[in-house]
Amino acid sequence: MRITKTFSKLCLFLLMVVTSSHAVAAERNRPAQAVYPAGSQKSFKGPDNLFTGDVQVDLLFPANETAHYSGAYVTFQPGARTAWHLHPAGQHMVVTSGVGLTGTRDGKIVTIKAGDALWCPPNIDHWHGATPDSPMTHLVITGDLAGKNVIWKEKVTDEQYSGK
Repeated sequence: MRITKTFSKLCLFLLMVVTSSHAVAAERNRPAQAVYPAGSQKSFKGPDNLFTGDVQVDLLFPANETAHYSGAYVTFQPGARTAWHLHPAGQHMVVTSGVGLTGTRDGKIVTIKAGDALWCPPNIDHWHGATPDSPMTHLVITGDLAGKNVIWKEKVTDEQYSGK
């Protein structure tokens, strides 16, 4: 009886040790959180072939193997805007300051202001930027599909921008 109790305790102890070592190994293999310190990602002036006017792009985080989307702040000075483009996996925009505009090929232009959020579905030709008299900054969360997050097209004309 005494040997059986001792044997049972020993088995229980060994089970705890084995389970514990598996838990420690699993914890070691768990991915760590990734921190992208402020200013650690690329910042650049929007290139003239893709933007009209003064635009600043501040990347915040890249897409990765699990989360197929990236984020950036984009700041447009008054009258500045993107060229026509589309996103194969769509894009969320949150206006963080100012007043902006976004337009689609059907000629519809929507005003967006600080606090507004916008979803642009995949493969919709559109543009976005500031109004003629107000700067605008938005946070964009852009999906990535098969390694592509944007397909750029021609520049938006002044007539398209003004809705004429």
